[in-house]
Amino acid sequence: MQLHEARVVLTGASGGIGLAIASALCASGARVLAVARHQEALEPLLERYPLHLCWIGADLTVPGDRHKVLAAAEAIGGINLLVNAAGVNHFAMLEQLDDSEINAMLAVNISAPICLTKLLLPMLKQAESAMVVNVGSTYGSIGYPGYASYCASKFALRGFSEALRRELADTRINVLYVAPRATHTSMNSPAAQALNDALKANVDDPQTVASAVIRAIAGDRRDLYLGWPERFFVRLNSLLPHLVDRGLRKQLPLIRRLSQKPDNESLKP
Repeated sequence: MQLHEARVVLTGASGGIGLAIASALCASGARVLAVARHQEALEPLLERYPLHLCWIGADLTVPGDRHKVLAAAEAIGGINLLVNAAGVNHFAMLEQLDDSEINAMLAVNISAPICLTKLLLPMLKQAESAMVVNVGSTYGSIGYPGYASYCASKFALRGFSEALRRELADTRINVLYVAPRATHTSMNSPAAQALNDALKANVDDPQTVASAVIRAIAGDRRDLYLGWPERFFVRLNSLLPHLVDRGLRKQLPLIRRLSQKPDNESLKP
């Protein structure tokens, strides 16, 4: 895809990876409809790229707000790129979560992107070439203790991406699934960051992830898994999951202890 010709709906645009992707797309000449519940984090980009970026305030779990996004896309003459980057996360053992927290996570991470994609598909099909990008996670391929509900949502997003790609195989729409590893964003609670520090996990900055995503879009990739040894562990988990079971069991005492920290709460990315 020629990025300077891209007309984009980008969700989760106000923070973390989404904000970095918005900046990279605008710098490449794309026209971006940035979807987020709040505008404040986007204000510097809106001032820098007034001809390339506009903000749409929306809660994508609400059908009426999804239709607001559709109307904005129609107003610019249609789109050829949808980037589903909105997401929420909890680092907590399953029994520590309320049902409302689980349901909210599933609504944002999987129901919203599926429903928004369905709504925008007719428009995407009208483009000469188009792409749907779903931003998942390494935890969409490896079930990790302390992230059971989050993993469930990202496994679902990966499956949705694979099935949608096959469903659209006879159209001009490609589907790209992106699996970042741990990334420095506000979605990580202090407890989650403490776990990353204790495990000496590799943590990327959002700009690194965004640059890789932009290259994958320009190269019409179908999937993008970031980081080594994370890509190796994804492969190992698919072939020899019992080996990963053993390794993660050794981490359980640390995960349980840190998940009890009072500052461990859900944050918007």
